[in-house]
Amino acid sequence: MSRLDAKTRAQLPASAFAHIDSRGRRTLPIHDEAHVRNALSRFNQNTFEDELARDRARTRLLKAAKKYGIVPVGFMTGQLQNVRTRGEVEARASEMRTLPTGFVTFLLADIEDSTGLVRQLGDQYGALLADVRGLLRAAIRRSGGREVDARADELFAVFKRASLALDAAISIQRYVLARAWPENARVRVRVGLHTGRPTLTDTGYVGLAVHTAARVCSAAHGGQIVLSRAARTRFRGLSKPPSSGASAYICCRACPSPRNFSRRCPQTCRATSLRRQLATISWLVGCVPTLSLDPSCNGRPGLTSHRIFA
Repeated sequence: MSRLDAKTRAQLPASAFAHIDSRGRRTLPIHDEAHVRNALSRFNQNTFEDELARDRARTRLLKAAKKYGIVPVGFMTGQLQNVRTRGEVEARASEMRTLPTGFVTFLLADIEDSTGLVRQLGDQYGALLADVRGLLRAAIRRSGGREVDARADELFAVFKRASLALDAAISIQRYVLARAWPENARVRVRVGLHTGRPTLTDTGYVGLAVHTAARVCSAAHGGQIVLSRAARTRFRGLSKPPSSGASAYICCRACPSPRNFSRRCPQTCRATSLRRQLATISWLVGCVPTLSLDPSCNGRPGLTSHRIFA
């Protein structure tokens, strides 16, 4: 294909170009067969002002291809794929715009030791992951939450109120613990809750609150629900978290941090009736289900107490 110099390009009529923008800049010349083939291969590299301009250029190009007996099978396949992709992106952006804004509470959940489960279950892991996601989504939906994203073994959701997020988190732990898993697999989900005011974009939430929610979740063991201070302070009357049916208790004297928390609390805990109330959540497997990251400093000097909720 011979290269068009500026003089030759200027002498071509407007009909010799597939695209002319609002400023009169002409691109994708289609005045002969060689240039039509070149335009077909370079179409997606061209910049269009809007979808209407893209459609007009595509129509002109296809007419030129028909004129020269060119059957652009690859071009049409690519264009159909692009239209499908753009449709999916627009659909997701439209859905993202309906998510709550302002102060919201994020719930981030993932499966503890998912790599170990993959080794144990092999090809069965895909079915297990689908089951876990189904349980999580059901709990989130029943509590009035919205799923934002799901990647690998993680699921990210948002709630208008922190109390609804905690309801969902408790339901998640109950569902997972009550389920019999294949090959007697030990499935444990860790859940983190954080309240903040993120920015909502067409691709989802962005901002420090999103990163904080991820870090709060990573601080938990499987079977635990960990709240940031921002999430905890959204509750009115911290001693009675919504719908948990259990009063708060304090794990006394030098309670370890969440990631180092032992499988069973090494200290004598107050409110012994809570032990019975936790049976349906995760006390029986030795985990403290909900742990605030913030020390309440009620212990002896130099030691730390943590306030823990069912």
